[in-house]
Amino acid sequence: MEKMDFSEISDTCKWESPDYEPWFPVSEKSNPLTRDIDKSSPNHIVRLLAACDAQMFQKDTGTTYQRMFSDSVVLTMLEVARTVEQILRSCFNRALRDRQQNTVYSYIIAGGDRALLTSQEASEDDPKLGMLTLEKLCEGKRRVLFIGISCGLSAPFVAGQLDFCLKHPDIYTPVLVGFNPVTQAREETMPGYSLTFREVVQRMEEQRGQRAFIINPAVGPEAISGSSRMKGGSATKILLETILAAAHTAAFTNTHVTHRVLLDMMRGYERVYSVTYSHSDQIATLLQTAGLSLQCGGRVCYLSWGSLGLVGLIDASECIPTFGADYEDIRGFISGGYQDMDNIEGDLTSLGSQFCIAHEDFVSLVLPTLSDRDTVLLLYTCHDDVGDVEKMVHRVREKTSNLHSLCHGLEGDTAVDSIGLLCSSVLNITWPSSSTVHMQWELSSKLVLNAVSTGSHVLKGKIYRNHMVDLQVTNSKLYHRAIHILQKLSGVSLTQCEEALLKAIYHVEQLPEDITSAGVTTHTLTASRRNRVVPLALVCLLIGCSLSEAESRLESHPVVRDAVEACLTSSQHLTSSPGDQNSTNH
Repeated sequence: MEKMDFSEISDTCKWESPDYEPWFPVSEKSNPLTRDIDKSSPNHIVRLLAACDAQMFQKDTGTTYQRMFSDSVVLTMLEVARTVEQILRSCFNRALRDRQQNTVYSYIIAGGDRALLTSQEASEDDPKLGMLTLEKLCEGKRRVLFIGISCGLSAPFVAGQLDFCLKHPDIYTPVLVGFNPVTQAREETMPGYSLTFREVVQRMEEQRGQRAFIINPAVGPEAISGSSRMKGGSATKILLETILAAAHTAAFTNTHVTHRVLLDMMRGYERVYSVTYSHSDQIATLLQTAGLSLQCGGRVCYLSWGSLGLVGLIDASECIPTFGADYEDIRGFISGGYQDMDNIEGDLTSLGSQFCIAHEDFVSLVLPTLSDRDTVLLLYTCHDDVGDVEKMVHRVREKTSNLHSLCHGLEGDTAVDSIGLLCSSVLNITWPSSSTVHMQWELSSKLVLNAVSTGSHVLKGKIYRNHMVDLQVTNSKLYHRAIHILQKLSGVSLTQCEEALLKAIYHVEQLPEDITSAGVTTHTLTASRRNRVVPLALVCLLIGCSLSEAESRLESHPVVRDAVEACLTSSQHLTSSPGDQNSTNH
């Protein structure tokens, strides 16, 4: 397996030191590797992202953090996989008797299916809604393995579900997947609930290995602080697919899941990482092209086929809360629309244009106004209808030459890639044939798209150092994240930062009691209807100005990063970089 060379990139393990940002959980720390990512070239951005992703696969270093390959993690995965295997065997036997296969898997997402396409962050804050949604979905079930995913061990929606499972152990076996140690689980009281997330996790700890399981390796801080869509999403996919694929193989071949099987599958995903980033130059080309489109007010469109469609849709939708992006900045489209997506709630196009996701929607809504300032990226595999892909290529080429492709093929395939001849750039990745190759294609595509969408927003100026300074403050997690970003960049107390954030949210110079006494849910509901509240608050803090003056400064510097830099330059913070200070106000 080709090893990536990061010899010129230092500080790969600095985040593991107990003295490094000790007040933050791992998932919210800033990654020392990417401190200057906002000033990097496209090629260097890709190298930095690759170095961060490599941290997912680092072996146990003997620190307080367990890693993905640690024995404790793999053994817990083994126990969960064997539980899945037992359920599958039982379902398979019933199916043989009934001569029809019943649905074994289902999913719940905070905010429903619309959260796959647009920002629905507020739903994460409701533990009772999570509990009721799970109870309704599983009504009448005799045995349920519930896997709750919360990368930071923080989402109240998931905590409510886990708590419900613990109260009904005769039916439910809860599994928590996240990437912080248990001691770093969120301690804030959940709205309308008597427990904190940490208290729920501690209850799971008491039953760990018997009636509850926790899979929580540390994968290192995200390249952009707190952006769990990146490593958090990739590691979740690796862990779940390893567990479920191993359980399936065992159940339907009359064998058993073993420790070695799980390790081999995870090493396979490590090879996916290496193969994908061996094409760093081509990824950088896509990143730069997408960045230029966003910088000049253009759009980036992912046109996908097959299972890669969902990868593109999710990557695009996550840019909205992460970068304060408009839904049209980066959009995903899937060939067969909701039929290919196969979501529980079915066709959502009646909800508005942002829910129009089929290629025919692209043709009717986007193609007529497409120009060379827009970037179009095709995502397909050798298993897809290449003729259909080629037809779409010709339609797009009538409007723009700014067309690019990411194609996954199999080793030994000698077919001529006629589509690549029509594209400005081509990224062809070939893989050995295997029963899990489609999952490898998906992870590889996710890594590429994460790099493209993140890097293009870096180039657009949406990141300062490695902080998302234009995030949307739409739930309690993002509310507290915004306060900590303000604190780190301004150097003032958390209390002052919260006051500045509230003034920006409510657009007032003085905070009346009805605002200061209101709950976080009220604040985030108001913030969801505002733009650029974090940049506004930050400018006020940096130069001690009024909201109106801060707005004027932001208007004179449309690029958020440039506005922050200008304020730092004109303030007393120039000689003492506040972002590198260890504040005592935590």
